[in-house]
Amino acid sequence: MSNFDRYAFSANPSFDEAETREAFSHAVPLKTLVIYCYDPRAAEIPQAVAELFGDEVFPGQVILDASGNRVASSTTMFPIVVAGGRAIDALRSITVAQHLFGIQNVVVVHHSHCGATTFTADGIIDAYKHEHHTDISVLYERGSICIEDYEVSLKRDTALIRSHAGTPKDVNIFGYFYNIDTGMLSEVVKDKAEAGHPV
Repeated sequence: MSNFDRYAFSANPSFDEAETREAFSHAVPLKTLVIYCYDPRAAEIPQAVAELFGDEVFPGQVILDASGNRVASSTTMFPIVVAGGRAIDALRSITVAQHLFGIQNVVVVHHSHCGATTFTADGIIDAYKHEHHTDISVLYERGSICIEDYEVSLKRDTALIRSHAGTPKDVNIFGYFYNIDTGMLSEVVKDKAEAGHPV
């Protein structure tokens, strides 16, 4: 057993994956994932989404057991913080959150004056060739590398999430533009769950 195995559920000799998953699903009443940029100026986005939705709890409280161990949380919203808030970087997190907790909503937020608008796909690809002697042109779809048009990027990202096999069909997907100076969220995409798949 390594030094850290005692902290891994799956390393426990009595590990039961189905039971562990069931316990996790009750540990956090997760409903919504919010994908947004790691720019510090965008840090209020999850709270803005919680206020807009009205029935979300964020950041919530950590729940302790009798021994003082952190065993759960009252939050209903998880933030996924990635460069530019682009969905391409969040797909695995969506799949894992659904598997462990179940989700009802995925919200993608792109913000004003984002660093992802300061470069182009060709620009970053060329820079990597010259500065790092590496070809990154095949690593990412060009439309997911930067933001050239906020409406286009939000529509692309929400469509990417909807079409991804790791996204359950019964989730609602939203795309918002966030003004970092006013704190206002503007809805760009509202993709409700498929008929026959109510949330």
